[in-house]
Amino acid sequence: IILKPAPQTPLTAFLLAEAVEQAGLPDGAFNVLPLSNEDAGLLVTDDRIKLISFTGSAPVGWDIKRRAGKKKVVLELGGNAGVIVHGDTDLAWAAERCVTGGFSYAGQTCISVQRILVERPAFTKFRDLLIAGVSKLKVGDPMDDATDLGPLIRESDAIRATQWVQEAVQDGATLLCGGKRRGSVMEPTVLTGTRPDMKVNCQEIFGPVVTLEGYDDFAQALRLINESPYGLQAGVFTRDAARIFQAFEELEVGGVIAGDVPSFRIDHMPYGGVKDSGLGREGLRYAIEDMTEPRLLVMNMR
Repeated sequence: IILKPAPQTPLTAFLLAEAVEQAGLPDGAFNVLPLSNEDAGLLVTDDRIKLISFTGSAPVGWDIKRRAGKKKVVLELGGNAGVIVHGDTDLAWAAERCVTGGFSYAGQTCISVQRILVERPAFTKFRDLLIAGVSKLKVGDPMDDATDLGPLIRESDAIRATQWVQEAVQDGATLLCGGKRRGSVMEPTVLTGTRPDMKVNCQEIFGPVVTLEGYDDFAQALRLINESPYGLQAGVFTRDAARIFQAFEELEVGGVIAGDVPSFRIDHMPYGGVKDSGLGREGLRYAIEDMTEPRLLVMNMR
């Protein structure tokens, strides 16, 4: 096994290697190679590598698949996860979970809440609950236990996310809160009045930004979620089991989380997406299956 860490975060890979060594794995079974992205291309094309599992951006992931040749490839790529909040649900609970799902890790997860769709009769109440929750978040030093939202990994990402927000506002969107940054720290931001073709909706922002829009009927909400080029996970808040199963059947995503946000994940569940979000599944059992070559032995003992 060769682990090539992201250039921005190599140290956690070495901590993992130490844990693996302490667990008793044989020497050489697990290796960390902190290569540049350019040099890592040699691993992609080397025929001695039997499988590549990549977590990262969609353009890089699909380029790896194109260059991998005969190798098996597992891709866990981007997302701009959507949440449907129907009027029959507990709006306070849904708002609380959307605050957590949208702004934990400063929005820097593939299943961070990015798009929230609310049934119109419940929109105003949910909006007020959401903004009240966001306003309580403490932004600052991640080493402070009281901090809820820290910096983005790179200042360039904070600059990009802020620019996308500014572009949306200039194009007619309304800024409900946030929108500013200090260095790599960006305020938790909520936009409304956006269009599906705006970057804050159709691309992965990977920052503390969510859009909030209304819908007239449940079928429309499903269509809006599916308009994304991504399909990792989606959340659905409703007490109607029929709507939950309708969402499960019609949403073009790898996983539907009913009664919670798409940011919910536990390691033993199958995790992965469709469309631009990737190929294959993570999760303990499913990763083992992906990394195993099934073989057959037939014995005719005459």
